[in-house]
This record gives sequence, structure tokens and C-alpha cells, in this order.
Amino acid sequence: MQRHQVHPLLAPVPGTDRQIHSFHYGPPRPEGKVYIQASLHADELPGMLVAWHLKKHLAELECAGRLRSEIVLVPVANPVGLEQVVMDIPLGRFELESGQNFNRNFLDLSAQIGDEVQGLLTRDPAENRQIIRQQLRKALTAQVPATQLQSQRLALQTLACDADVVLDLHCDFEAVPHVYTTPEAWSQVEPLARYLGSQASLLATDSGGLSFDECFTLVWWTLQQRFEGTFDIPQGSFSVTVELRGQGDVSHALAEQDCQALINYLITLGAIEGVPEPLPELLYPATPLAGVEPVTSTTGGVLVFHVKPGDYMSAGQLVADVIDPISDRLTPVYTTRAGLLYARSIRRMATAGMVIAHVAGHEAYRSGYLLSA
Repeated sequence: MQRHQVHPLLAPVPGTDRQIHSFHYGPPRPEGKVYIQASLHADELPGMLVAWHLKKHLAELECAGRLRSEIVLVPVANPVGLEQVVMDIPLGRFELESGQNFNRNFLDLSAQIGDEVQGLLTRDPAENRQIIRQQLRKALTAQVPATQLQSQRLALQTLACDADVVLDLHCDFEAVPHVYTTPEAWSQVEPLARYLGSQASLLATDSGGLSFDECFTLVWWTLQQRFEGTFDIPQGSFSVTVELRGQGDVSHALAEQDCQALINYLITLGAIEGVPEPLPELLYPATPLAGVEPVTSTTGGVLVFHVKPGDYMSAGQLVADVIDPISDRLTPVYTTRAGLLYARSIRRMATAGMVIAHVAGHEAYRSGYLLSA
């Protein structure tokens, strides 16, 4: 039976209490755990509607006895940002008080967990998985948040820390479906990319921002590096950021389509009993996140695109014009590398230095911090 849990957040001032709501499905003795959340960037709503559809399907699957794993669903992952509407404009990407991105700066517990498990690990990788998860839960429970934002991050991280699979549902501004994951997890994530019709799959072990998905995979990857040759550390968790097109792509038809894609994927993982639909073809090969070109305008003006998300770009191809309506100057913006243009800005007034589009190229050429703001 579905279980609804409420997780209070630290209130910044009296009378402003908020909560995270999680919905738990699955048998009394689950074989694993899947965690799914939506709209961590609170103005990205396609995933929230997918979660609403998914709640109904999971309840039906549970009644039919088809759930093998516990599936935890958080349809509103950012109640703090959801209320940030300024003069009719939703501002759900950054917290207004601190200016911090809601999907950055999650806790990196790799060093602490490594120190704590060093004397506890065994030759059995399955046992090591349980030891590490136990220490993760213990370390997160011991955290004392000082702000509402910290308490929100901690609540989400605690809910997902012991999951085998973490799916974080986002969207871009204007985009085709795409996913972010690690090279190590790609073989397990590829079926999801196929079912979703992902047109870009962007791979990085560490993109530099301690985003929600990476706060889990980095722990296991770091421990594997630390104890290589000494203890066998399994891949205890893998995570995927799922970008469900653009902010305006909110419809029941698309949400139901994406919901069915997630269910098919969970069937392939064994979390749901059943026969999945045949795998569609992969629309575009996985590429390194370090190969993404942030196409940037060098000047300000009215932004007029010549291409749309889903278009394949050749090196040096025209992406957009930036027009100064006072001087009449027209500044063309070109790509420098070939690849798939998978996302572009929703704004139509460019500023100097503004990233107007992202192109997924095949060759890595960037390093360091690889994410957008």
C-alpha cells in the first residue's frame, strides 16, 4: 500500500513552514530501491506532471503485485523555489536569499565515509555495499542544517542515499529530450535513453557542481578509487538527470508518454515485474559532457535563431543573429564545433557573454566546471 511521508524543512522565520512529501510504493520485502524526484528546479514542471501520472500507475502496479523494488517518488522536490514568483515570473532555479542554484552544492561525504568504513570493509562486495549505505545514512542523519536550503538538500539526499537507482526529472529552457549520467553507468542507462527518445546523452564522472545526481555516484566512484586493489567496492548507486524537453512542454500526452518510458525502463531493471516494450533505437550516441559547446553571444540585442533543438550542426554553422535595433548592427553567432544542438535559451534578448544554446559534440575539449550556472 502506498505510504505518504512528510519531511519538515527548517523554517527561516516563524509561520513559514514547508515540507517535502514522499510517496513510497512496493512490497513488504523489496528487492531493491528506486528513487525518483521532479522539479528540483521549481520552474521546470514537465517532470512534476510525469510524477503525477506515475503515482497512479505505481498504485495500480502495486495493487497488481508487480512491484519488486521499493519505489520512492517525490513529485515536488523544491517547495522553497516553487513559491518564488516575482511579479508574475517564476524564479525556481536559484534561491533568492543566497543566489545559490537549487541543484548544486549537495554534501560530498566521500572522504568521511571512506575513513569510517576503512576498518569495516570485507572481501564480500555485497556486504561492503550494505556497510557503506549504513554509514551514509548515519552520516546524513548526523547533519544539522543551518538554513532552509540546507535542510531541503539534506531531506532529498537522505531519501535517496540508499537507492540503487536515482532518477532526477528536469527540463531545459527549449530542448529535445536528453540525459546526463556517468560513463560508468552508461550501459545501465542506455535503455532509459532509448525509451525516452533521448537525442543527447551526456557523460561525465564529475561535472564539478556537486549536483544532486552526482552526490551519490561520486561517493561510490571515490571509494572505488581509494580502495582499489584492497577491497571490492560495487557500484552501489547510479543516477540520471532526465531532461524532459523544455519548460513549455507540459501536456498530458507527453507526460503519459514519458511515464510509460520510465515504467518500461523499471521493468528492464527488474524493479517492476513484466515484459517491457521492445527497445527503440538510440537516436544519437552518448557523448562526453566535456564535448558540449556552450554557444555564446559576444554582444547584446534581439536574438533571432536560425536553428532549433534537434538540429545537427556542422562546425561554423550559423546559429542565430543578434540585432542592435539602435545601431542596426547584426552580429551572427556561429558554432565552432559539429554536434547536435539539444537546447537553446528561452530568452530573445541576448546580453554580452550570454550562452544561447548548447551543442553536444563528440570530442571532449573542456575541463573543470562543466555545468551551466
